[in-house]
Amino acid sequence: MVVRCGARLARADVRGLLPCPGAGLLHERPTLARGAPAIVTRHDDRGGAISVEPRINDRIRVPEVRLVGPNGEQVGIVRIEDALRLAVEADLDLVEVAPNGKPPVCKLMDYGKFKYESAVKAREDRKKQVNTVIKEMKLRPKIDPHDYETKKGHVVRFLKQGDKVKITIMFRGREQSRPELGYRLLQKLAEEITEYGVVESAPKQDGRNMIMVVAPTKKKADARAEREAAKQASASGSSDSGPTEA
Repeated sequence: MVVRCGARLARADVRGLLPCPGAGLLHERPTLARGAPAIVTRHDDRGGAISVEPRINDRIRVPEVRLVGPNGEQVGIVRIEDALRLAVEADLDLVEVAPNGKPPVCKLMDYGKFKYESAVKAREDRKKQVNTVIKEMKLRPKIDPHDYETKKGHVVRFLKQGDKVKITIMFRGREQSRPELGYRLLQKLAEEITEYGVVESAPKQDGRNMIMVVAPTKKKADARAEREAAKQASASGSSDSGPTEA
């Protein structure tokens, strides 16, 4: 695109152009230097920027606030100047915790320590989150008894760990005309693992396969807690049974 600026002609991409000081003229948008920090903000529906973090100290631009002390005590409504003075005297920060209040609610706190503790808590919460995992076990309608017991053991192990198990019976050739074989096999398996799981999705035909989903009787968090307790008990037992003097 050719842009006329005075008597000169300049080629410019229309993206990133802003109005020039003169009427009808365009100039390029200034760019950040390499390595300059970028400011990330969110915008509301009206296009206004929204700050992600709360306002603190001098960034609080209101005439008065409802002040809360560092231990949660209610100080009351005070002028912003008095609230900032109290924060300086206590060597703390003035943090706006409820900006929509009338007047806004501010609290005296160590903001750096507060951010650190919040990050640690969020990290611990993420560790405690339970992700649902579905294991899959595939069987044949005429599976060998030894193979059946082996695969049933895997299913029991998955259920003990708190995972769901999708059990698939695979039919081949003429086996497809005998779906009752797969159904009876799944029913048998479900009856033998009732101590560890319950049928969440009954056996159903899915093309050449028959599928059943079994859910664990214990929650995954409980199963993980039991495993951790068992590990600690085993570790303490091994340390107590150390070598003794003759």
